[in-house]
Amino acid sequence: MREIVLDTETTGFDPSTGDRIVEIGAIELIRHVRTDQEFHVYIDPERSMPQEAFEVHGLGDDFLRGKPKFAAVGRDFLNFIGDSKLVIHNAAFDMKFLNAELKRMGLPEIPYDRAIDTLEIARRRFPGSPASLDALCRRFGIDNGARTLHGALLDSEILAEVYLELIGGRQPDFALSADSTKQTSAGDYGHWSPPPRPNALGARISEEERAAHTAFVEKLGNDALW
Repeated sequence: MREIVLDTETTGFDPSTGDRIVEIGAIELIRHVRTDQEFHVYIDPERSMPQEAFEVHGLGDDFLRGKPKFAAVGRDFLNFIGDSKLVIHNAAFDMKFLNAELKRMGLPEIPYDRAIDTLEIARRRFPGSPASLDALCRRFGIDNGARTLHGALLDSEILAEVYLELIGGRQPDFALSADSTKQTSAGDYGHWSPPPRPNALGARISEEERAAHTAFVEKLGNDALW
């Protein structure tokens, strides 16, 4: 199971008014374990950077001047994500920007149902509680001390840790971590699971205990839930 955790930085909030992507950061998870595969690029937005956006991510005109334009990296990005699910915090925001850039290139848009929105997961798990990335780091005890400014690659790395906590911990399927990234053949990653027992376990209760339990249940009547 391959997933891509990703984040973007932009010049603003709305691509329909001319805002553009200026950074993409994405990392690969295989069976919920991070690999060494990542995609990271700074992008020339072909417009000036508003001060409000600069104060969020610190990416200014001088730094971005001369960086590749999205048209030069868009296909590389699509090749990296392939058909994998995309883990994004507040997916609606990033997806609308990515699809606006792809549409500008004349490329197919990414279906929204490919996104796993960690913001929605957090709101369902902790209704009424703050669900920002920083708030979730505090809740799960994840170190985000290096996050003085927003950065797409750093935020993707932090989001990967948050995502694993949201879905039940670092090994939600209880697989052996040493085996969970072992590649057994091209495109096939090994997955440990316990083999069936050759002999069934014997009963752990006596006949007297079984009879006592049956008598107890009968006393509950026909309206009992169990």
